[in-house]
Amino acid sequence: MEQYIDRGVGIYLRLMTREDTDLIVAWRNSDDVRKNFIYQEPFTRQGHEDWIRNMVEKGKVVQAIICDLASDRPLGSVYIRDIDRQHNKAEYGIFIGEAHARGRGIGTAAAKLMLRYCFAEEKLHRIYLRALAGNERAIRSYEKAGFRKEACLKDDVRIDGKYCDIIWMAAISPI
Repeated sequence: MEQYIDRGVGIYLRLMTREDTDLIVAWRNSDDVRKNFIYQEPFTRQGHEDWIRNMVEKGKVVQAIICDLASDRPLGSVYIRDIDRQHNKAEYGIFIGEAHARGRGIGTAAAKLMLRYCFAEEKLHRIYLRALAGNERAIRSYEKAGFRKEACLKDDVRIDGKYCDIIWMAAISPI
């Protein structure tokens, strides 16, 4: 992933390692990150280790860390999951774990880098995502990165006893 750099925003992507586990667990359990996930249960070290063993190591997931180009400090994570080689598609996900990195275009830049990786390296045709309809900032970022809205799934998930709409979006390989 060495070539996945955005010098304008000042980030690069590197593959996640086991050494990132504690940081990922802390990020995913922060209220600012967790509130935007469809599944909001507390995230554990064991759960992340299981994710690595059952998903990453088996090729069902590619997860990268978003790093600051100047300091090499991790800022968040981006990933594709449920990689489907028959239909050449996968589900996209992202979170910016460091509060100071939010609202600076890092999420959009990371999404663009990950889409380029998915199409060039993984040879995928379609990358899709699900976003909570109320997460308008993320939806705008996804659109800037190249995702297009395809559907609104009414009352698709229940969070804290309340049904929420899901926006379904996708990006298709330009090749």
